[in-house]
Amino acid sequence: MLDQVTDLLVKFSTRVQAEFSQPEAYIQLGIILVIYGISIIVSNRIRKYVPFFSHNNASEGHFTLQRKIIGKLGAYIAPVLAVLSLKIFIEVSNEAAAHLWIAKTAMTAGILFIFHSLIRDFVGNQFVAAVLRWVGMPIIFLHLLDVLVGLIEILESISLTVGNIEISAYGIARVAIFGSLLFWIGRATNKTGTDIIRKQEKLDLRTREVAAKLFEVGTFTLIALLLLQVMGINLTALAVFGGAIGVGIGLGLQAIASNFISGFIILLDRSVSIGDYIELEDGTSGVVRELSMRATTLETFDGKDIVVPNEKFIVGTFINWTHKDKSQRYRVDFSVAYHSDIRKLVEIIKEVVSDHPQVFSGESVPLEQRPDCEIDSFGDSGINMFVEFWMDGIDDGKNRVGGDLMLMILEALQQHGFEIPFPQREVRVLHERGD
Repeated sequence: MLDQVTDLLVKFSTRVQAEFSQPEAYIQLGIILVIYGISIIVSNRIRKYVPFFSHNNASEGHFTLQRKIIGKLGAYIAPVLAVLSLKIFIEVSNEAAAHLWIAKTAMTAGILFIFHSLIRDFVGNQFVAAVLRWVGMPIIFLHLLDVLVGLIEILESISLTVGNIEISAYGIARVAIFGSLLFWIGRATNKTGTDIIRKQEKLDLRTREVAAKLFEVGTFTLIALLLLQVMGINLTALAVFGGAIGVGIGLGLQAIASNFISGFIILLDRSVSIGDYIELEDGTSGVVRELSMRATTLETFDGKDIVVPNEKFIVGTFINWTHKDKSQRYRVDFSVAYHSDIRKLVEIIKEVVSDHPQVFSGESVPLEQRPDCEIDSFGDSGINMFVEFWMDGIDDGKNRVGGDLMLMILEALQQHGFEIPFPQREVRVLHERGD
């Protein structure tokens, strides 16, 4: 075995010496150097006059994701131009020169360099990057050497027939390699695309969510169709199963299909959006944090996530506290003794409540939204009072304004000498019993 390897190395060395003994080899080297030099100059010019292709500018934090991607692609202008120029040179000189192996080698090295750089810059998953390096690059190398066709024929000859189905080693390898690659491309494309769509500040939030979901569905549908083609399944044959799939959706998958369609309806009719405070019929409430194709996630103020099927928002009744206007009115109840100066008390409570930073108050606020203190009813032990106020958001969780106001009202009552009544009972002795 060692002798065979040695013989191959000797033969390769002899061939290289023979090729470099001819002037065509040095002409090719000169042309290759000129092509790479011109490509670098043209690339520098393009990156100078087109700022988007500048990698340094693209790395700044205030640049968008699209500009960062374009900035990274700017580094590929020179090698791509060089590979294309070498390809043109090989095609033009194919008949004039009999020995173009140096130019072909340079073009092969350029293509492998571009592929390796793409993996380094755009593939974040370490496992996928390793597969592309140790599987994808050898496949490209064999293809460029025109050896891949022979290898495919050998793998196709290794097959196993099960009934009418023929399984070959080439088919398994093709599905495993390209299936994994398509799945990764689908996930990466979906994540990048949805991130770009959701960062379009010129579009309102609901439009961005609809576009992101449509992009997600379209991406994985396309990946599924491509995967079926790789597996060798005729897409026209899927029409035969259309009726069966329809029956399956109508029976076993009815709930899933209903939630899926309900998700699109919610996004299109704009009844629910991210950040809304929702209260369902059964008392479940929370802030909408995520709208998916199957369910909506509500986050409660105690940190729990409640996953609600989308169908509930279509067939059921719910309260959207912050749908069109996040301003809400609340009230705080309290009681004072009957001998209190109510007119003085009303003004004190209005002033106290107005001092809270989250309560709407001041001359710029409409009169109907300013704090208002009134008598609610006459109780058994005292006068029942209440104060109404407006605030931005929900009076719960981080915005627990009602609790703050109750403490401020208590301190104001104690400071100004107002009594909070306790339950009182008057006992009368109507008839005294004799000894």
